[in-house]
Amino acid sequence: MSPAAILFLILALGGVGWLAGRARAATFAINGADRRHSLPTYHGWYVALWAVLPALLFLAVWGAALPGLVNTATLADPAAAALPASAMERGAILSEVRGLADGTLQAAFNPIADRLLPAFRAATTRYGLIGLTLALLIAFAGSAYAFTRLRPAFRARTKVERVTMAVLVTASLIAILTTIGIVASLLFESLRFFAQVSPIEFLFGTHWSPQAVVRPDQVGSSGGFGAVPLFWGTVFIGAIIAMIVAIPLGLMSAIYLTQYARPRVRRWMKPLLEILAGVPTVVYGYFAALTVAPVIRDLAAAAGIPNASSESALAAGLVMGIMIIPFVSSMADDSIAAVPQSMRDGSLALGATTSETIRRVLVPAALPGVVGGVLLAVSRAIGETMIVVMAAGLSANLTANPFASVTTVTTQIVQLLTGDQEFDSPKTLAAFALGLVLFLVTLALNIFALRFVKRYREAYE
Repeated sequence: MSPAAILFLILALGGVGWLAGRARAATFAINGADRRHSLPTYHGWYVALWAVLPALLFLAVWGAALPGLVNTATLADPAAAALPASAMERGAILSEVRGLADGTLQAAFNPIADRLLPAFRAATTRYGLIGLTLALLIAFAGSAYAFTRLRPAFRARTKVERVTMAVLVTASLIAILTTIGIVASLLFESLRFFAQVSPIEFLFGTHWSPQAVVRPDQVGSSGGFGAVPLFWGTVFIGAIIAMIVAIPLGLMSAIYLTQYARPRVRRWMKPLLEILAGVPTVVYGYFAALTVAPVIRDLAAAAGIPNASSESALAAGLVMGIMIIPFVSSMADDSIAAVPQSMRDGSLALGATTSETIRRVLVPAALPGVVGGVLLAVSRAIGETMIVVMAAGLSANLTANPFASVTTVTTQIVQLLTGDQEFDSPKTLAAFALGLVLFLVTLALNIFALRFVKRYREAYE
């Protein structure tokens, strides 16, 4: 039986336990004992949790032990006597058997795998049924135990809230520990990189040409790990060109939707605008590479601009700016809508026009939220990869020409970690150093945005 079917059965038992516990608690009031500590719903949830959680915990343990049990049973079959003595070869044959059993392999390279397949399937079925039976018994026993504890004075709500709190704390700890693990891995690998390449060269060097190390004296000899062109390309595309597109269009669209658009128009246009945030970035990349970049190249050639490339910072920046318009527009929309209507009415009553009210009252009052949205959009833009890969190229050029090909930090991370690489060479470890710098920059932008909004936020009654 598939894991999804087993999970469905356990959840179904939990649902039956919830109904039974709720019905049992409802009889307390009918019998005249209405001094209930908890509502019937909490009693139902208490029974359901005892039915589901122990069974799921057992299935997790059983799933971890199942491969070992199946392998042991397979090796006990008489056909396993033909297996080689080498543990590596035996493991490879068992992997083939497992692939044949789950359908990922159509044929085995070693004929012994075909002879072991029936024993493997029989062991998988047998231990699967044992695990299913035990899980259902545990679920039934847990629900029965919880059902017998139900009383009018039983503190079911307290028990359920404790479990809910434990789940929430676990989810928070997973997020925190994941972040700590990411930072720790970046720091560890970056320190290995900086042990071989000077941090001064990496942060201030202007020549980026990472190569695999052949001789011990090769590292840092040619200044091939200077990341300034990458930092400049990231800022040039994500924080300059993209923001020149996104800030005016996003802010003007927010002003139109909040101040000029009719309610019917706003109901249609706001969701359509926010759809841009849900379009996959690879689609933007194709649009930039196949449509925008050729048009920019032809216009540059018609204007007499020399050396105009079909992969340019301008093409990537324009499309990236379109992509992050919803980030700016949504924050600006919420900030402008939060300004009290009385301020707008007072400005109009004093003789100001609508445009003057927007420029001198609404936008200044909503400025903290607008700036926060812009900074969050910048942090989103500098982490973009697909658009840059497909439209801006891979050349690490330190240039301010928007028609030239440039690259960014994220693009180089992808390039350095693609293919078979040695994880102890500076060429590969440079990707972790670039990731650490990008992480710190993005974190600083987000912290600054949150602090700016918190400090200058206006509170209206």
